[in-house]
Amino acid sequence: MLSKLENAPNTHTRKLRQRYLSPSEAESAIRTVIHAQLDNCPLRVLDTTTGLLCDREAQTRIFKTSTEYKELLLFKMKHPDVKEKHIEEVACKYLSCAMLSHRWEGNEPLLHDIQDKGVYDLDVPGGIVKLQSFCKVARQAGCRWAWSDTCCIDKTNNAELQQSLNSMFVWYRHSALTIVYLSDVPPRSKAGALAKSAWNTRGWTIGEFLAPRVILFYQQDWTLYLNDRSPNHKKSVMIMQELGDAVGIDPQALIAFRPGLTGAREKLQWSSTRVTTLQEDIAYSLFGIFGVHLPVIYGEKKQNALGRLLQEVVARSGDISALEWIGTPSEFNSCLPADITCYNASPLILSSLSEGEMEKSVSILQKVVSLELASEFYALLDHLCAPRFANCRLHLPCIVFPVTGMRWRRGQGQETSLTYEVKAEGLHDLLITTEDKPNHFSRAKLTRQTLLLVRPWTRCSLELLDFDNDTQSDANVSEVGSSLYSMPPVSRSRALRFIPRIGQPFGSFVDSLRDFPRDKNSESHLQALRLIVRLGQPFSAFLLAQQPSGEYKRIASDRHVIAQVKDVASVRSMMDVRTLEIL
Repeated sequence: MLSKLENAPNTHTRKLRQRYLSPSEAESAIRTVIHAQLDNCPLRVLDTTTGLLCDREAQTRIFKTSTEYKELLLFKMKHPDVKEKHIEEVACKYLSCAMLSHRWEGNEPLLHDIQDKGVYDLDVPGGIVKLQSFCKVARQAGCRWAWSDTCCIDKTNNAELQQSLNSMFVWYRHSALTIVYLSDVPPRSKAGALAKSAWNTRGWTIGEFLAPRVILFYQQDWTLYLNDRSPNHKKSVMIMQELGDAVGIDPQALIAFRPGLTGAREKLQWSSTRVTTLQEDIAYSLFGIFGVHLPVIYGEKKQNALGRLLQEVVARSGDISALEWIGTPSEFNSCLPADITCYNASPLILSSLSEGEMEKSVSILQKVVSLELASEFYALLDHLCAPRFANCRLHLPCIVFPVTGMRWRRGQGQETSLTYEVKAEGLHDLLITTEDKPNHFSRAKLTRQTLLLVRPWTRCSLELLDFDNDTQSDANVSEVGSSLYSMPPVSRSRALRFIPRIGQPFGSFVDSLRDFPRDKNSESHLQALRLIVRLGQPFSAFLLAQQPSGEYKRIASDRHVIAQVKDVASVRSMMDVRTLEIL
């Protein structure tokens, strides 16, 4: 019919043809949308109608036989200018699936157990009843497709396993529904049972409740938790509050979580008490939360897996909050922890000056610190690059304070740890508790080995000049890291104006000095003084020991090392600024 219109001698008739699409043209347009939709769906799913496994190709074939597809095809043919969003909505509604979040127990059915079989027809001991019940609940919720990590991944296929583990967070994110099965929560349980469930202790489940937009909790007998029949338990204040209290995450973050590199230290603390069957999974389960894609290498051990993840987070974001931990250092890099449990302790939050206290301190400094020295110091720090990793070596910008003496302090009562009194140039004396053997800091060794107390430097500590455009997008904030959120509001607002400069080329150090205004009352000079005041406040320090090859290693402490400069007006004592290579 359309070909006749196309070849008609009448111009008006030929124009009429342009108002329609041929079936092949309409199919092509819909096919593009289908492929885009399936990119955010699992590679293999269960058909809740038949109980059979289907790959993406089978899903597409079944969709094409559906009434929804035929109606969509006809609509597209008649309305060639219809917006793609309409096609996306139809395809999404049909192809989106329900995802299962649960705790593995006993003999869970694997891919080979149900391949080419209908799950509803199987009658074998183990977890098949759970899988059958999940599919039925998903179908009752209006989902044609369902996915379970037990049987929908070919774990013998390394390429598929890699893709699945790196994509799992996205699949949960785009699911029509995530069904959480709490096998240890009895029927008719009262509020509080969810918090006690072993499901809350598993490593993978953290992403499975953060990612979805729609989630429902089911009890042991597949009845809804607290008999809450609302369509989305993420909108239940009571359930989200209970879950938030149990996992240590603000309920609002549970509801509106977005993956990314910000807030690294907080996210690591969320996982610090969780466990996984395979030790590497504690790191792999965080890939989606941070929005990173890395190789999955089972057998590499947890230190290497966690090290690769943290290396990626620090390198891409410049956020050094992941370096704040207490415990045993990793073999991957001494500035990283050996285990996720090292993040269990709350991050150190030091008090900051009020704006009034800041202004008073700046006023005092103006009288004793020269404009040239303040400007030189500010430009020196402004010139530093962001921290980066290369071949497991951390290149960390620091303000350095050489250690001049260490003495073992007796009578502290520790069985495995020892406390030392530490003296460093420009700092008040402090105590460090570590499991390192006493001879590591013996008088003889101290003469041969350089020890440093350092203040890791982050560019977010700079306060920037006022610019005409004071508005920044959320995208600018996303790569900076959680250190912004620990700043006072005034400091944070100024720091935000600096964010677009991160990663862009910087002028030379000499140019920085030349461009710095010479007016003692200029905003630039005041910002330099504000920076000096902030650097005079207590800070979290790292103890580093130089190795024979010239690099450094971090000496781990059993508690946060808090240091403070002796005299904030003695700017020269803080001007030993370097980027150190740490093994």
